[in-house]
Amino acid sequence: MIDKYPSLSANWNYPTKVRFGPGRIKELAEACRAAGISRPLLVTDPGLKPMHMMLDAIGSLEQSGLPSALFADVHPNPIGADVEAGLKVFRGGKHDGVIVFGGGSAMDAGKAIAFMSGQTRPMWDYEDREDWWTRADAKGIAPIVAVPTTAGTGSEVGRAAVITDERDHTKKIIFHPKMQPVEVIADPELTVGLPAHITAATGMDALSHNLEAYCSPFWHPMAQGIALEGMRLVKDWLPAAVKQGSNIEARSYMLAASSMGATAFQKGLGAMHSMSHPCSSLRGTHHGLTNAVVMPYVLVHNKSAIEEKLAAAARYMGLKDQSFNGYVDWVLAIREEIGIPHTLKEIGVDLDAIPEAAPMALEDPSTGGNPLPMTVGDYEKLYRNAIEGRLV
Repeated sequence: MIDKYPSLSANWNYPTKVRFGPGRIKELAEACRAAGISRPLLVTDPGLKPMHMMLDAIGSLEQSGLPSALFADVHPNPIGADVEAGLKVFRGGKHDGVIVFGGGSAMDAGKAIAFMSGQTRPMWDYEDREDWWTRADAKGIAPIVAVPTTAGTGSEVGRAAVITDERDHTKKIIFHPKMQPVEVIADPELTVGLPAHITAATGMDALSHNLEAYCSPFWHPMAQGIALEGMRLVKDWLPAAVKQGSNIEARSYMLAASSMGATAFQKGLGAMHSMSHPCSSLRGTHHGLTNAVVMPYVLVHNKSAIEEKLAAAARYMGLKDQSFNGYVDWVLAIREEIGIPHTLKEIGVDLDAIPEAAPMALEDPSTGGNPLPMTVGDYEKLYRNAIEGRLV
């Protein structure tokens, strides 16, 4: 059989083994065996559960002698109860590994289920703080095969899961190095059916990861280089992916940019994510869309610390105006081109949210990577600007 897209297929190790390219979902059973999984639990979201890609995956596993079960009771912003419910299915079915299949929500829930499958302490005891990850029994973490169906979070190459703690409505990052999937199948054909507005929101999430990693003040030159190229790929290919959903080339490069963002943000994130997390937990907003909305407001706030960096990025990306202002103008232009709202008010976040959201943003772990030190007052001002549309 002739490969229709030979230049878009490759095997990468960075450090996760990535099987990248159109049609590579056919290697799912092979990837499971390579990961040491013989009885997988597929974790996905309710929207994907009835789709052909999921039914085909289950069928191919069965034909390959790998009996599986499906768990899809996952909220758009996964909560602790989702993980508990998934653990019951995992243990009840005597599964030995997890296939996380879907977008960021399925990835987060599935990775947390695999992580918690052999732990004895509450999940919140493994939050990404100090050295809390060392509390975990590494041998009790089930292997994971990741199959992304959106190009945004890049969670398929990440070592953490973001889960909302229902007790205080805060998003918490559960971290362990062995939570990183053993194998990834990055097949751009699985993203072709994404609606334009989801393609836009998730694509801007990939941009936010690369952009905040690039702007983070921490020293990590490898992540810096990946982030820079990730931003260029978004600039060149996101509009085409949104407007021409069946464009495999655009879908491929956006899937790569997504993985690059998650690889890069080990260097740090920043106030975009710190602002987005409370909006998602308090108002149920889409994470990538929220990052896209707050993006220019955070860039302007951080201007004194990132002006030279963004001018350099503008030069690398080939922007017409190769300055800080030129970069911000490009962000505003691409948002308008792909239909991203300009204000938080347009996505359901009003001024009443600020008193609760601003302190939560300050406490968010992403704040530590912001180029400038932040205060509650800074976040109050940023939220107000983003709600009212004042880019000052």
